[in-house]
Amino acid sequence: MSDVNILVVDDEEVVLESCSRALSVQGYKVATAARVEQALEKMDHQMFDIVIADLVMHKRGGMDLLKIIKKDYAQTQVIMITGYSSINTAVESIKLGAFDYLSKPFSPSELVLTVKKALEEKGRLLSPFLSVQELPVQMIFDNILGNSPRMIDMFKIISKVAATDTTVLIIGESGTGKELVARAIHNNSHRSDENFVVVDCLTLTHTLLESELFGHVKGSFTGAVSAKAGFFEVADHGSLFLDEIGDLSFELQGKLLRVIQERKYIPVGGTEQKETDVRLIAATNKNLKKMVETGTFREDLFYRLYVVPLFLPPLRERKEDIPVLVEHFLKRVSEKNKRRIPGIPEKTMKCLLAFNWRGNIRELENTIERATIHCEGDEILLHDLPEHIQQFAAERGCQVPETIDELKKAKKHLRERAIEEIEKEFVLSALAANNWSVSQSAKSVGMQRTNFYRLIRRYNISIPNSAGEKEDTD
Repeated sequence: MSDVNILVVDDEEVVLESCSRALSVQGYKVATAARVEQALEKMDHQMFDIVIADLVMHKRGGMDLLKIIKKDYAQTQVIMITGYSSINTAVESIKLGAFDYLSKPFSPSELVLTVKKALEEKGRLLSPFLSVQELPVQMIFDNILGNSPRMIDMFKIISKVAATDTTVLIIGESGTGKELVARAIHNNSHRSDENFVVVDCLTLTHTLLESELFGHVKGSFTGAVSAKAGFFEVADHGSLFLDEIGDLSFELQGKLLRVIQERKYIPVGGTEQKETDVRLIAATNKNLKKMVETGTFREDLFYRLYVVPLFLPPLRERKEDIPVLVEHFLKRVSEKNKRRIPGIPEKTMKCLLAFNWRGNIRELENTIERATIHCEGDEILLHDLPEHIQQFAAERGCQVPETIDELKKAKKHLRERAIEEIEKEFVLSALAANNWSVSQSAKSVGMQRTNFYRLIRRYNISIPNSAGEKEDTD
């Protein structure tokens, strides 16, 4: 149930609070928005299973939001909230695609029941693929791993869109695996035997990118000693993946739009048009809708790309997939380095699950590779992880050694500065757990009182006067 995301949109704070409270108790993840624009901004960054929206709000109402959702977020169910005076409009919203409506005032039980019915209907709409086992056996999802509901939905969407030539826009943070998804779409399409060409719009300058996309003729510019085929020609009959398309210059956006519309282009310095037959897949980590509003991305190109938007969830929103990803990376790195696959003790896994992974899957993979190299035993310990993750773990209380034996073991795996940090944290943790009593703290960690006190002095740790114990200095 915790994987169901619901967005409540209403300009009355009391409605937002009551709906959020009633739904959160049921285990749903609830976000709120006070106006349509705020709701759309949240929907640009997160996929919602259900949107509950008031029909009448300041400036733009729920009907405007419903029309946008039905156009751009077809998998999201919509429940309208209405007052008595707008019942007729609510009925009209059902005709336009809303699942149901709730009349004010409604009880928490009415709200929960309507949401459950909407989720049941959403499940039916996702058929014929209702489980991972029911996905077509011939589907190829190389290196895209996960058992979470978000990833199961992702596999279903890929399986459906791959069979078409429809343009796909993959939206997700850096490191979420956008290129892997694009390859999966290509590998499961009728173009799979043809080229899959990757273009990183961020790394190429405007002039170079135009030449790389469309090719150039001999003598078209200094250094063009011979003609060169562009990506559109190389990808002909295959798939062209334009990564980070939000970084495409405004001028090139116009030229790309013409290619999409006409399926023809002219090489740099050339005069004759060439035809192209490519399946276009684009990806971005930017808010293209916001860029359209600010005039930095062409609106006409946006709607040409935004045919099937595919939202890739960040790793922090599908943490139940972390163990299977860790196992996969451990195996791959160990095979590459011809080393035995190390184990992951519970304490280390808890830390990996708690971390937020702003770099997503790419950061997790790099972390596991580094930890495997640093690991000296049969298990990856917290001390084998990067320092910023160690620090995060210490703040969450899962890195601090609890006994002198654990401290000695930890010091074997740390460099000098890290040893000092963990030793100080070890002392502070013991003191805090024993009401700042030096004697009790030393006893709890298995140290002699004098040795424990030396550590206190070494790290200039002050004992509060309220500790109520006169401490010896030797």
